[in-house]
Amino acid sequence: MYAALWHVLPGPWWVRTLILLLLVAVVLYGLFFFVFPWISSIVNPQEVTVE
Repeated sequence: MYAALWHVLPGPWWVRTLILLLLVAVVLYGLFFFVFPWISSIVNPQEVTVE
């Protein structure tokens, strides 16, 4: 799968690497600011105390 993605991307290796880093950053941004807060509103863990 990763090899197919690598071959589909245009440009030399450094452009491909830059595009992949940008895609990873966008996915992480979406997870941290949209998906994780939405899930935390659904899943309410009980208060846990560590002694």
